Amino acid sequence: MAFAGVDALFRPVGRSGTRWPPTVALPGTYRVQHDSLLLAEHVRRHAAGRSVLDVCTGTGFLALTARQAGATDVVAVDLAHRSVLSARLNSVLSRSALTVRRGDLFAPVIDRRFDLVVCNPPYVPSPTDVLPRHRAARCWDGGTSGRLVLDRVCAGAAQVLAGDGRLLLVHSTVTGVEATLERLDRHGMHGEVVARRTVPFGPVMTQRGAWLHERGLLDPQEQEETLVVVEGRRRRREEDR
Repeated sequence: MAFAGVDALFRPVGRSGTRWPPTVALPGTYRVQHDSLLLAEHVRRHAAGRSVLDVCTGTGFLALTARQAGATDVVAVDLAHRSVLSARLNSVLSRSALTVRRGDLFAPVIDRRFDLVVCNPPYVPSPTDVLPRHRAARCWDGGTSGRLVLDRVCAGAAQVLAGDGRLLLVHSTVTGVEATLERLDRHGMHGEVVARRTVPFGPVMTQRGAWLHERGLLDPQEQEETLVVVEGRRRRREEDR
């Protein structure tokens, strides 16, 4: 997970040569990375004709991808002031209509329902459960389990999903895939892994490699992590019987 200052209209290119929406990342905002691109591939498949909510939006990259793919209405939410500013700036630069709101996860839109909810939450295990508020690390620190924000997303997504809507989120297997599926199930949703991709460690995972090994989350020589995209759908009532 790399961090840069203001990017000069960074235009990410996917593995197949796909050119994604360009973005500017103000200092302290999460720049587009492997996890962003993996999730964007699935957002593009499902966004056309849909209302979309992008939580933990960062630069607004996933929200812009949804708009580019034909979403009818896109709302982007982030708690960080700089991320909100970045997303608004990118909305203007790309001439894509986004509604960008500042707030804690689903709080700003709790009275709405969306066809598609997407999220790339902070999920890297960190030495403390006190999450940073004013440092770049707030973009990736997920507490000692890596799941402080991720579990809240799993618990709250159903409240803002339309009846046949879907949740798409991305995280590392270091954080625990089964835990995500179990958390979704606990909150009335069926979850499944719809994509996996192994990528080299970025600076954050490299820096924390020894600590993660001590905790038993990584092998000593491991230099790659596996990312997963998890899809969540509301369980039908008959499935609960």
